[in-house]
Amino acid sequence: MAYLLQHLIHLVFPNLCIVCNENLVGGEESVCFSCLSKLPYTNFHLQQANEVEKRFWGKLPVEHATSLYHYQKATAGQHLLHALKYKGETQVGVLLGRQLGINLSQSSFYQDIDLIVPVPLHPKKYRKRGYNQSECICEGIAEVLQVAVDATHLVRLIENPTQTRKGVYERWENTKGIFGLTDTAAFAGKHILLVDDVLTTGSTLEACAQTILEADCARISVVTLALA
Repeated sequence: MAYLLQHLIHLVFPNLCIVCNENLVGGEESVCFSCLSKLPYTNFHLQQANEVEKRFWGKLPVEHATSLYHYQKATAGQHLLHALKYKGETQVGVLLGRQLGINLSQSSFYQDIDLIVPVPLHPKKYRKRGYNQSECICEGIAEVLQVAVDATHLVRLIENPTQTRKGVYERWENTKGIFGLTDTAAFAGKHILLVDDVLTTGSTLEACAQTILEADCARISVVTLALA
């Protein structure tokens, strides 16, 4: 009976891929396998000294860093990020987070992660949006790695203006002093996996990581869904 009811609901309200609008089939969630397969995956989780790690050279002592796919305009990857960040499609973050988690589980570089930490939103922005897209990604990663998510001890102290139209130096200036730790002991001696949706200049991630490294003997690895 439940199956028939679900089938009837899908006939009236079809379950469609948010990228191509085709009907989803069994096992597909929000995005069809065809669209997922077309994402330009980086495979950087298997490579040391990859392009993501190089973004932080000379700025931040990261253990390892990777992104799931390359960001390209007018593609499925851009559509998915936009749906996650601005259209409330939180399940996209969880889904892609699982994919990222599978990659990390297959890499020897991320086997000793102690905590997964999202880049935080300012409370005012969180209330307006209703969720933190980076937390959604963390949820998917945590399902695969079976590592706890800590979304409470790294906080955003200042609601800085949007970074979208800013240059490299402006982005760096825009992130100075905006993050803080509520308890440095929470991250002391731990290998922290810092998570965000997209890596552009890296200024926000750098500011977050520098704050986390105020904890004694903390170590940082960085992952994002997309690399711009």
